[in-house]
Amino acid sequence: MWIIKDALSLSWGLGRSKVPGEYKSVFDIIGPVMVGPSSSHTAGAVAIGRAARHLIGGLPQSVRIDYYESFAQTHLGHGTDYAIVSGLLGYAPDDGRVPQAVSIARDQGVHIEFCEKEGPSPIGHPNTAVLHMQRQQRKMTIYGCSIGGGIVEIRRIQMAGYDLQTEGMLPLLLVEEMDQSLSNDGQDKGDRIADSIRAAGALRQSNTYRSGDGNSSIHVYDLDKPLLPELLQQISRYAPNMIYIN
Repeated sequence: MWIIKDALSLSWGLGRSKVPGEYKSVFDIIGPVMVGPSSSHTAGAVAIGRAARHLIGGLPQSVRIDYYESFAQTHLGHGTDYAIVSGLLGYAPDDGRVPQAVSIARDQGVHIEFCEKEGPSPIGHPNTAVLHMQRQQRKMTIYGCSIGGGIVEIRRIQMAGYDLQTEGMLPLLLVEEMDQSLSNDGQDKGDRIADSIRAAGALRQSNTYRSGDGNSSIHVYDLDKPLLPELLQQISRYAPNMIYIN
């Protein structure tokens, strides 16, 4: 079971891709403040690592990072290795420790491997990193891609026997439900959460994945915009086991 109640703000690197009318200033186009050299291969990679850290609940004890296509060809020269690991450590893209992240993590006992994979990306994007992680008894694999300007998408998450598919664009809300599927008023909890998010004008789509024995499920909510703290608090009252990434 995973229980993560705190929301994580990753506005410097995560979020849905922007259309022209959504750019507020020239800085949205230029990209984030960061340790270079590349917004896609460095700042975006930090965001992938940071999302992975949040999903697994902290710094993993071991991680194997599989690179595909462009990431596989350029990760050494563009600093993608230290960028992803710095995200796993919880650093921001402009943190001065970013270039030393791999050695810092290994000094903390983290086992790290980097692998260049042949063939196409399993999630259909050239800047793909797949992180296979373990933290204590929890194992998780996330499939992320950097789509430009420091923006990333998390398109697939494998955890606790589930294979979760998302649109990739963030924000994203995951809710685990054990045994009981109805709230106190008799409404299905997954539907109740979806109704609350829809009423806030934030629901893009939702999917429910059930375990083989039918005793648990994970609801995946792809969101159009961040959820207000008051709504997250409301949801947590009847669904305490959740992960929210903004």
